[in-house]
Amino acid sequence: MTGRPKRLPRAIREQQMLDAAIDVFAEHGYHAASMNAIAARAEISKPMLYLYYGSKDELFASCIRRESTRFLDALTGAADPSLSPREQLTHGIRAFLGFVHENRQSWHVMYRQAMYQKSFADLVTGSRERAIELTALILRSSSREPHSNEQFRLMASALIGAGEAVADRIADGSIDKEAAVDLLVNLGWRGLAGKKPQ
Repeated sequence: MTGRPKRLPRAIREQQMLDAAIDVFAEHGYHAASMNAIAARAEISKPMLYLYYGSKDELFASCIRRESTRFLDALTGAADPSLSPREQLTHGIRAFLGFVHENRQSWHVMYRQAMYQKSFADLVTGSRERAIELTALILRSSSREPHSNEQFRLMASALIGAGEAVADRIADGSIDKEAAVDLLVNLGWRGLAGKKPQ
């Protein structure tokens, strides 16, 4: 007995569309990417793409929300209170840069395209603020210095800013991930948290 191919569940179809959109946005940029190209990459019709996502703006925002959630999940999942403070910091930085290394196109879309599109920047800023909060908690737990909560947030902001700059180099393949982890751990441990070199 033959018949039409089984239809994919909506959730799976949505993920395929978002995967295709990330690829096309990363390759062509937000403005040059077309819904035609995204539909072709997802192997669906353009009307179906519009049925799920009513506009390119809506599709791009959905990409940012999904990738931001995945990024924060990677950072949160790296938290392990059984580790020493320095190991916690190393683990968190490795999770951050590991995400970028394994999801280079997502990084380009989230942090290098969305941040420069005024209507989408707030979506990325929210996940960046959460990353700063997580980093501040790690720095606070690892420091014996009497810093205020705001000082720890400033330290975390500086470390995240440095991390983003290093992540760009990982994403374009110009720096080794483990070398980058060592660099940021030393920055965070010795400089920002007030630790002396061991």
